[in-house]
Amino acid sequence: MCEKIEFVLQRIDFIFQTVEQAGYVTKALDDEVTYRAAILMHLSQIGEEMNKIDVKILSKMDLLSDAKGAYDVRNFIVHSYEGVNLALVERIIKEKLPVLKNKFYKYLKENCKG
Repeated sequence: MCEKIEFVLQRIDFIFQTVEQAGYVTKALDDEVTYRAAILMHLSQIGEEMNKIDVKILSKMDLLSDAKGAYDVRNFIVHSYEGVNLALVERIIKEKLPVLKNKFYKYLKENCKG
């Protein structure tokens, strides 16, 4: 399970680095050629991987609904790329990913060695 959580954290870090390179979230999402596709790909990977994490672990971290939401976002990105709500993606990056990152780092520190 630690590997799955580490994978999600790597994707989150990539998204944050991409936003930092662009300057801010809206600018990154407006730049379809350079940044948007990468951000959406990594969000879809986060949703896919969170769907594979044991529900007991997610429940313990109070992330069960977030995992479902991440998978729903993944499905929407994969199946309706052109219809993705960028304002929602911006909110996810600003509000949800920092919380997810903190909870996953805490879990790794407390439960995973190495």
